[in-house]
Amino acid sequence: MMDSAQGSIDSVAHDISEGTQYASDLNLDLDTRLELYEDIIASEVGDTLLSRARNIERETGLRQIYFKFEGGNPSGTQKDRIAFAQVEDALRRGYDTICTATCGNYGVAVAFAARLAGLKCSIYIPATYHSSREKEMTALGAVIIREGTDYEESVSLSSQFALDNNLYDGNPGGMNTVLQLKAYGEIAFEIYDELRDAPAAVAVPVSNGTCLAGIYRGFQQLYRRGKTSRIPKMIAGSSSKKNPIISSFTKGLVSCEDLEPAAIRESAVNEPLINWHSIDGDQALNAILDTKGWAGEGSDRKMIYFSSFIKKNEGLSVLPASTAGLIALTDYHQKNALPGDRYVVVLTGRR
Repeated sequence: MMDSAQGSIDSVAHDISEGTQYASDLNLDLDTRLELYEDIIASEVGDTLLSRARNIERETGLRQIYFKFEGGNPSGTQKDRIAFAQVEDALRRGYDTICTATCGNYGVAVAFAARLAGLKCSIYIPATYHSSREKEMTALGAVIIREGTDYEESVSLSSQFALDNNLYDGNPGGMNTVLQLKAYGEIAFEIYDELRDAPAAVAVPVSNGTCLAGIYRGFQQLYRRGKTSRIPKMIAGSSSKKNPIISSFTKGLVSCEDLEPAAIRESAVNEPLINWHSIDGDQALNAILDTKGWAGEGSDRKMIYFSSFIKKNEGLSVLPASTAGLIALTDYHQKNALPGDRYVVVLTGRR
């Protein structure tokens, strides 16, 4: 299946070439390399655009919708946030290689982050998948290993490979959960910096659920510190009947229940969203339930429609799958009119 988000890696690499040269210089001491790498993260990752989407408001009848556009990150997605955090952790702990599994976007983000840090990178891709971003990973120096029948099996295989060979395991879940939730929590801090309070709700496209859970964690911290007057409702959007988080919410469950692998059907549009096991699904489902939020599904056709509408009317080129959160928000509004307030939708970019 195809995962077609794209970023601006070449221009970013050119802009920070001097810092890259030193951060990846194995002859320098670790403290110096870490300091230079942290400078790269601070200048290139995060602080993405938050803009009001007035034409979407007119289309859907819901006022004050804001887009948090993650396409401004180097690889064009929010995955840079966790990729750079994982690579920095690997560098700090003295590893020379990071290993992970991917179906596309995360692999590019990790490969780029690893190259800037002077680390080697091994990436597992399911044997039957065909990612349009594989050439980017290879060009960035990653070694591609095609093993596993699906993403979940590739994660298991790459984690075992990392353990057997003393490599850094950059996969989601396990020991990495706290680090990744913290990295995604930065999205909440950036939204607060712009709005000066929490919005009524934040809508997020979900696959493993890590991004949604991290944003929720960030707003929890802000609320506990007295920075915001509330914690926003968390809204999850994904592909119809192909994500455990959505399915479990719909069934009224309090923990995330796996789907039947054979029932999952990928397409070029829904691939970034679907899986039979959401690694951080329990965290995401808990965030939805704790905030009295909701979850919704979108068809490929509807995701393509909203992607085209946003490009034409809001000037942002977004990955169709990333509109799943917007669909979950606006579909709910059509059935249960939401009050006038501020609503944030997380989107991923493409060229």
